[in-house]
Amino acid sequence: MCSCGRGRLARAAAKWYSPLTLYRKYEYRRYLPHYQKDNRILFITYSTWHRWKLPEIAMDLALDSCRRADGRKYSLYAAVVMPDHVHLICIPLVDENGSISIPEITRTIKSESAHRINKALARIGRVWQDESFDHILRGDESLRKKARYILENPVRAGLAATPAEYRWLWWDEKLIESAP
Repeated sequence: MCSCGRGRLARAAAKWYSPLTLYRKYEYRRYLPHYQKDNRILFITYSTWHRWKLPEIAMDLALDSCRRADGRKYSLYAAVVMPDHVHLICIPLVDENGSISIPEITRTIKSESAHRINKALARIGRVWQDESFDHILRGDESLRKKARYILENPVRAGLAATPAEYRWLWWDEKLIESAP
């Protein structure tokens, strides 16, 4: 596909593109390519559908889903569930095909949590937006900076006086301190 972006021109150009020209780690979202390097720490954010405010039980289930994928899809450094979005820092695990892709990670967490949230609330419908934001962290300083951001997020939002008081926050202090 063409990396130029939008509209009919991009779609027309994409028909002439040879998939053998460039290796893609995973499929396109919309019309922009997304690359993923192995052994990189990721900062991932995804939001609720139409910024729906999650009730407490839904926030419990969302954090539980992030924790359940730890050791199956990634090593989790930190996660926070805010009323209308989730942040996590992780490093994808490796399987026979290489590093587990970002879409596989987000699909696992969002799908599992959405099913559990809908069941718990006796509702149907979307819980999460399709898109998510992902960013590769570069260096130890960046990891600690993003970890502080996650830890302070509930405090900045006025949801807790200290990070330790916020129930929907989890972090692995040893893993963050020992990061390369």
